[in-house]
Amino acid sequence: MAEQNSVSDSSASNGISSVIPGWFSEMSPMWPGEAHSLKVEKILLQQKSQYQNVMVFESATYGKVLVLDGVIQVTERDECAYQEMITHLPLGSIPNPKKVLVIGGGDGGVLREVSRYSSAEQIDICEIDGMVVDVSKQFFPALAVGFEDPRVNVHIGDGVAFLKAVPEGTYDAVIVDSSDPIGPAQELFEKPFFASVAKALRPGGVVCTQAESIWLHMHIIEDIVSNCIQYSKAPSTMLGPQFQLTQGIVRYQN
Repeated sequence: MAEQNSVSDSSASNGISSVIPGWFSEMSPMWPGEAHSLKVEKILLQQKSQYQNVMVFESATYGKVLVLDGVIQVTERDECAYQEMITHLPLGSIPNPKKVLVIGGGDGGVLREVSRYSSAEQIDICEIDGMVVDVSKQFFPALAVGFEDPRVNVHIGDGVAFLKAVPEGTYDAVIVDSSDPIGPAQELFEKPFFASVAKALRPGGVVCTQAESIWLHMHIIEDIVSNCIQYSKAPSTMLGPQFQLTQGIVRYQN
């Protein structure tokens, strides 16, 4: 293929992704024995941020695709399945959510869904990588429209540190739209983080987090539920299908 259609990613040397001409194939220790592949029509962006490799390409069947450190984050064609599940599952379970925090979610898709709630008065987002926000605004305007809502306050920084500084009982809902538990997102799956989430929630508040694949990562899901059960009598797990993974989504109510 022409040079503009070839794919290269420095993370491939770390076993995160593998490339053959004209195809992006994602391989990771997170899902051994599997590869998730998409035919590449054109590479739109390849850059390295302060935290990770960032790539956007046009696929043959799923529209534009956002890749961080060799791992698919968003496929344009089916992104709504994830964004809607992780947002409406928690917000639809409590009456009139007024203050909502999104951790991660730099593509803006969760913000788009949160902004549909007329009861929301304050929508905060803390994303560690500002380049993800900028890239989404450039290449994924249907997701990034969420940033245009005047109720949205954008904080670029560490979500763990942000939550520690939040006054007790601030939020009605916290949505953790993180990448996989490797690299920058590792702490978002650990026990101290969920303690900070519980502190930030008002009584009756709710949190929802992505929890990897129900088929491959039950140990991760079990750890998350174990962390949540200290603050909730009945944390619940839901499935959300997407091209790149069948994900588990865990919700608990404070």
